[in-house]
Amino acid sequence: MGFDQISLKGRALRLLSGREHSKAELLRKLRPHETEPGELARALDELEAKGFISEQRVIESVVHRRSVKLGASRVRQELQAKGLDPQAVADAVAGLQGSEEARAREVWRKKFGEPPRDAAEHGKQMRFLLTRGFGADVVRRVVRGAPGLDADD
Repeated sequence: MGFDQISLKGRALRLLSGREHSKAELLRKLRPHETEPGELARALDELEAKGFISEQRVIESVVHRRSVKLGASRVRQELQAKGLDPQAVADAVAGLQGSEEARAREVWRKKFGEPPRDAAEHGKQMRFLLTRGFGADVVRRVVRGAPGLDADD
């Protein structure tokens, strides 16, 4: 048992050395290596108690890495997929709302850099930002407000 316990902790630490992982992610990834029921949960509880696993760090890491390219709804999806506390996810996503339009404008500028020439291009730019998880109202303002476009279009 002792050897397997170290093995599971070692595997968890190896995963954590690459990026922050939630407890739920580690459970999912390491479950196939568990030899006795409950040993993985115990190992992860110990790592969490020692500060190696932190939901808050996972949230901060995802927000920091992904909010540059993605809208709040896609960041929310990624956080939820990690099995994190729903209230902590809601709080983190709420913090992104204020910068949503500026972030969408920057993503638009890097990808397109110029206003749509026609309706097809307009649709393409809109769809691109929508699939990145930016809200429809923000996307409309960004694409409509692109330099050189009339606000009446």
